[in-house]
Amino acid sequence: MIIIHATFHVNPAKNEDFMREIQTLISASREEDGNISYSLYKDTEKESSYTMVEVWKDPNAVGFHNQSAHFQAFVAKAPEYLSAPTEIKAYTGEPMEIPAG
Repeated sequence: MIIIHATFHVNPAKNEDFMREIQTLISASREEDGNISYSLYKDTEKESSYTMVEVWKDPNAVGFHNQSAHFQAFVAKAPEYLSAPTEIKAYTGEPMEIPAG
């Protein structure tokens, strides 16, 4: 399993446009084979900062996603909305059982 955290620092004047554009990316990405989850979270301490938390089945699913038309379209438009480069961190992981109590 591949887990990706992509942090976006959005220009406050472009926040509405960013949110509209990223909703298209989220919807299309969730439909991809190999996607386990794809969720955007707002930072409660940093204004106009968001983190996309992506979980993928394997590296091939990530590669397919990165070449998809919807991802490429978002990457091409993202500089219009961002005030800093996107920070991307990737991890490998496996689900685990957490004991109750």
